[in-house]
Amino acid sequence: MLGKISSIETCGTLDGPGIRFVVFFQGCNLQCIYCHNPETWDTGEGRNVSIDELMDQIRRYRTYFTTGGGVTASGGEPLLQAPFVTRLFELCKRENIHTALDTSGSTIPEGIDDLLAYTDLVLLDIKHTDRKEYRFLTKGQNMYWQRWLTVLEEKKKPYWVRQVLLPGITDTEKYLTGLAGVLKNLKYCQKIELLPYHDLAVKKWKDLGMEYSLKDLPPMGDAGVRKSREFLQQYGLKV
Repeated sequence: MLGKISSIETCGTLDGPGIRFVVFFQGCNLQCIYCHNPETWDTGEGRNVSIDELMDQIRRYRTYFTTGGGVTASGGEPLLQAPFVTRLFELCKRENIHTALDTSGSTIPEGIDDLLAYTDLVLLDIKHTDRKEYRFLTKGQNMYWQRWLTVLEEKKKPYWVRQVLLPGITDTEKYLTGLAGVLKNLKYCQKIELLPYHDLAVKKWKDLGMEYSLKDLPPMGDAGVRKSREFLQQYGLKV
């Protein structure tokens, strides 16, 4: 079995608990206008890697996982290669390695039950709760993240919700009130991660010959993040 990956981060600290071996899978069915990894979109790019090759690399970093780390499948969208991720996670669990799935929830592939059986934690990135805004931000048509919340709750699977804070778009009281309404009664959502928007992708888009439509949007400052966090905490949410 071969998977197509874009890159690997061997000591990541931003994609799940502890120190993580992060596999960025190639290919994505969304095209977020603020994406900082647009090079992962094209399914024809990347490099092929076997399960055995990947597991050999992971084992070299096992000593870093002793403090609660593990392996994270990210992207791109790892669910586009669900059979490979499932097998990878199955082998990780055989060796007692924590597994995390970092997904936008933009698709629900066949075999999702098997994948979740080997997944310890899901990092679910909610782009926007309004369908029109969701399409504007992602170029995607289906808000499957809503179904993902239902599935994760039914399976009692621990998950984190991730929300990128875009100034004037997803940091407004109106939007955050709606987001809180969606999340406040969920039992297995361990926390909400607020990810401040930054403009570090502008140069990358330019280098790739792509037009960055948010080039005039300012980065989200610490004060804005703090205000959004405190607002959501009013609803009893762990942020």
